[in-house]
Amino acid sequence: MSLHTSSGAKGGSKRGGYLARLTVISTLGGLLFGYDTGVISGALLYMNDSLDMNAVEEATVVSALLFPGAAVGALLGGRLADWLGRRSTLLVCALLFFVGAIGCAIAPTVEFMVLARVILGLGVGAAAVTCPLYLAEMAPSHLRGRMVTINELMIVTGQMLAFAINALLDALIQDTEVWRTMLGIASVPALALLAGMLLLPESPRWYAIRDRLSDSRRILDLSRTPEEAEKEFNEIVASAGTAKKERGHVWRDLKANPWMRKLLWIGIGLATVQQATGINTVNYYAPTILEKSGLGVSASLVATIGVGVTSVLTTILGIWLLGFVGRRKMLIIGFSGVAGSQALLAIVFLLPQSDLVSYTILGAMMLFVAFVQCFIGTCVWLLLSEIFPMAIRGFAMGIAVFVLWTVNAAISFAFPIVNSTLGSTGTFALFVAVNLISLGFVWKFVPETKGRSLEELESDFRVHNEVPVRATA
Repeated sequence: MSLHTSSGAKGGSKRGGYLARLTVISTLGGLLFGYDTGVISGALLYMNDSLDMNAVEEATVVSALLFPGAAVGALLGGRLADWLGRRSTLLVCALLFFVGAIGCAIAPTVEFMVLARVILGLGVGAAAVTCPLYLAEMAPSHLRGRMVTINELMIVTGQMLAFAINALLDALIQDTEVWRTMLGIASVPALALLAGMLLLPESPRWYAIRDRLSDSRRILDLSRTPEEAEKEFNEIVASAGTAKKERGHVWRDLKANPWMRKLLWIGIGLATVQQATGINTVNYYAPTILEKSGLGVSASLVATIGVGVTSVLTTILGIWLLGFVGRRKMLIIGFSGVAGSQALLAIVFLLPQSDLVSYTILGAMMLFVAFVQCFIGTCVWLLLSEIFPMAIRGFAMGIAVFVLWTVNAAISFAFPIVNSTLGSTGTFALFVAVNLISLGFVWKFVPETKGRSLEELESDFRVHNEVPVRATA
């Protein structure tokens, strides 16, 4: 998974090191995204008593980060990324992460906690839009898939760390207020993101669309050979010339260009089907599901670490596979596997309660998570960063991620209610049906983007005035 560039040994090593540092620092936003969405699953087990929450207040605390927090953050983040730049927007995200983490840790009431979670959500939503955009625009085309999907790896790593830290603190601190420490730890990587982004440059494509062409070329020279930088710079200049005429007229351009509208609808569809897998029912409620299946609180927290480890390992596998397998094929395998593993979950929940059944449920959850993270999570964020033309990239990404977080919030809020009404078997059977529909959407509408620069993709879509589904690499 190394980030090599094609050149002489010394120059290539220097450029590879630069890209590696850039990727690690900028994806700290993904790490915080993962930690802040994952930590609540363990914190809830203690927070309920400490803040005396009822079921509606519990659902509100969980979903406030997602909606209005992350959903609004995605809309604002897309516009900020176009206006302030990708780097400056990530600095704003770091401040939101820090303020939100401290607010959650000191929250004296449910209302204060909800407000702090909304602030965190603004950071999560804006970072979810901006970080993939930044990486896609900074990466050489042959490394774009792996660099962008490292953000997904950091998200699931953050979730795994949240599960592991929850279990560790539960074992070390015998105090019902331990949830404050669980939530407050997120302030540390927030400060690291803030400090690190101060050292990184702005996107060369953002510079180009503002006529700062010398800055654009300078940034390209940091990570490309002179020949690669020259070729990509000429493509960017040509694309930026068109984008500058369209910039600021997003709705007019969407109305005038059917291919742009279709790309936006495909992006919205991808965002919807990713969340419709039901992945966040596991991320947010795994300890609760396992506890209700018969495991104790501490055993449920420890068992959930297995879900986090599965997410990380299968995301690494997915990033590796992206070097060889097309985006469409990855998604088709993923949704087929998700439907199968959820059918298995639905069946297992019919068995009598026992420790064996609890661990079988855990195993089925891990299989489900493996298919999502290996084949779907890696691809959806990558495709969203690739398919939109430069003139509407930040705006369109913001709309798509707004939909993603809105669907996420709706499913997360509805899951406990649906589960209590239909039972676990009925709930996961419903997810099977939804994911079969998602499979049909991918098969019919999602284009292949592997192996081409962002400018080549835009040119292809623009010239054909349509979105070729089975575009060749």
